[in-house]
Amino acid sequence: MDDATRTELEAAAFRRLRDHLRERTDVQNIDMMNLTGFCRNCLSRWYDEAAAERGIEIGKAKAREIVYGMPFDEWRATYQTEASPEQKAAFAKQSHD
Repeated sequence: MDDATRTELEAAAFRRLRDHLRERTDVQNIDMMNLTGFCRNCLSRWYDEAAAERGIEIGKAKAREIVYGMPFDEWRATYQTEASPEQKAAFAKQSHD
């Protein structure tokens, strides 16, 4: 496989993951962090860092909007729920392992 095709496939897989996460608003970031060690915010940070490595300034807010499909504050107000004590405990435990 040539590099251009590999890049196209990776980009398509990224877009599919992004779109899947936009559709699964029921899945909270803390759940993702507890299960996978990354969340939508991580993905947006990686996007911003990849742009910066290429001399493109996107910034945290725009990168989050690209991943969330809307401004982060709007997503948070519409979809984010308060983390349960169990979720917080699992996150704290994971952060120290």
